[in-house]
Amino acid sequence: MLTNFADSVPRLKRWIPRLGGKRIGVLGDLMLDRYLWGTASRLSPEAAVPVVDFVEQSECLGGAGNVASNVAALGAHVEAFGAIGNDEAGRALQKCLRAAGIVDRGVIADSKRVTTIKTRIIARHQQVVRVDRERREPLRTKMQEKLLPILFSALKKLDGLVLSDYDKGLISDDFADRVLSAAHQLKVPVFVGVKTKRLYAYRGARVVACNLKEASLLVSRPLGEEKSVEEAGRALLAHFGCSAVVITRGEKGMSVFEEASPRHLLIPATSFEVTYARVGQPGIERGSTGRQVFDVTGAGDTVLSVLATAAAAGAPLAEAAMLANAAAGVVVGKLGTASVSPQELLHALDDIRR
Repeated sequence: MLTNFADSVPRLKRWIPRLGGKRIGVLGDLMLDRYLWGTASRLSPEAAVPVVDFVEQSECLGGAGNVASNVAALGAHVEAFGAIGNDEAGRALQKCLRAAGIVDRGVIADSKRVTTIKTRIIARHQQVVRVDRERREPLRTKMQEKLLPILFSALKKLDGLVLSDYDKGLISDDFADRVLSAAHQLKVPVFVGVKTKRLYAYRGARVVACNLKEASLLVSRPLGEEKSVEEAGRALLAHFGCSAVVITRGEKGMSVFEEASPRHLLIPATSFEVTYARVGQPGIERGSTGRQVFDVTGAGDTVLSVLATAAAAGAPLAEAAMLANAAAGVVVGKLGTASVSPQELLHALDDIRR
């Protein structure tokens, strides 16, 4: 069932002021996104690659940290939970958390781990290369038993919990089951973002969200036609035993499958892609739902963040998903990892209605 996005805008706008003040926990694989900015005007004589003259370095939260940053940007009170290395990158990550106003007492440092860093080299608004430094071994039992009591204590005061799994070793079946069980007992809705091809049992989750590629890996078959996407959504609903599954589909928007509804909802995209060559060029003419896309980095994190915060604020899932879809249309218009403010979300909804 295709939703009429424009007709829903007045209702959607009423939810935005209610996002502020919600207490949201974010549990998952915390990462540091590091950007090396420079200029490039020549090729290396050693290989057919650009020589980048360094200008500056910047850092921001990535992975589950980006989810937390997005929730905080909406005005919610955010607590982060996860494990980092006892290293320079870990300290930089904690500094970013605090700068964003995110409570980090649930972020534990493990001397046996390495903080995940994704370093992007950017020249003339174009990503030249990305270098990842990470290890994916499971979190040690000792550290699990240190982290979980902190989380369980905090759950009593939360309106919602986001579980952001980037497959870096924090989340295991047993770990997820303990978290979901504790949240269920306290009636705290859990919103799961999966970045893994392994089918963990997130039973009892309010929503499990993934993109089309991830959904394809999870059901072990390509997803092309609408019928195949619908079959995948229903199959994932049955496997996870959750209330809803959301599959983001790029230029085709997103599909929402709810256990209580026999028909899925297709929300059209609010953006379309253009090449990096157009970055910095004059804006392009667009229709009522067009938006120039600079970078899709972190768009899935934005969807999960807005979806979870809006649903925790009481919005019906369909309307929470529409807000999340509009928010994703904003962040893909920004270069690098980014978040969306309530004001930007309001403007995006106004653009859709025009």
